[in-house]
Amino acid sequence: MNTKAKKISQKIAPSQSARMVETIYGCKWSLTVYQLLQEGINRPGEMVRAVDGLSTKVLNQCLKRNVEFGILNKVSFNELPPRVEYQVTELGEQFLAILAQLEALQKHIDTRD
Repeated sequence: MNTKAKKISQKIAPSQSARMVETIYGCKWSLTVYQLLQEGINRPGEMVRAVDGLSTKVLNQCLKRNVEFGILNKVSFNELPPRVEYQVTELGEQFLAILAQLEALQKHIDTRD
């Protein structure tokens, strides 16, 4: 009788996507920024004015990380005064859908207790 041993490799989380989720959830303001973008508030100055406690410095750090991950796209307009807007990318849409699933899972877990 010929039996072949089946090898199963250890499953590990994809490093880049896991780092993205960890960084985004670790940032106090990222989820708020996504909510603002969904409401059509896409300029940094408008974002700072819309949220109490959000500083320009922290917002810029948050936006920069999201652009580096490819979740947001920075659009600069050649105007005076300079104008910058942020848009959710195609990857960002997929990422936000995953975050929504995580939020739904957390709500389910919270209602079990």
